[in-house]
Amino acid sequence: AAWVIYALCLLKQEEKAYEFFSLINPINHARTPMECARYKVEPYVMAADIYYANSHVGRGGWTWYTGSASWVYRAGLEGILGFKKHGGTLTIEPCIPRSWHGYTIDYTYKSSKYHIEVVRESSCDNITSQTFVDGLLMPDNIIHLNDDNLTHNVKIII
Repeated sequence: AAWVIYALCLLKQEEKAYEFFSLINPINHARTPMECARYKVEPYVMAADIYYANSHVGRGGWTWYTGSASWVYRAGLEGILGFKKHGGTLTIEPCIPRSWHGYTIDYTYKSSKYHIEVVRESSCDNITSQTFVDGLLMPDNIIHLNDDNLTHNVKIII
């Protein structure tokens, strides 16, 4: 399921990717006391199974053993939020649903802090973005990370 979400992000199908992510997100199975009583597993751990048998509909199972949690984390962070670090560089290529107006990430790189703000200015299908670091436009949308003990402000405009 996590790989499907990631693939949907690569295909720029943001609505479907977020819908699937929300379906498997454990916290969405335990928002109320009634949902917790049905789910019966930890709401902060990926369950490998959600039972469908009549006496156990909605109950989670096989928690803590699965490595899929890391793939779901990557699908959310790298796929949906678009946060991709490569050595000393970072790119933010969001695949967020149209209903989102944006989001923020505070990221620490060695001695430096990066306050990243993503803002949606258009809901059109042809998504392009501009990346600014400390007010300067990055023509290649690549953020070059510096270990300079400063706080840097990053703004990505979609």
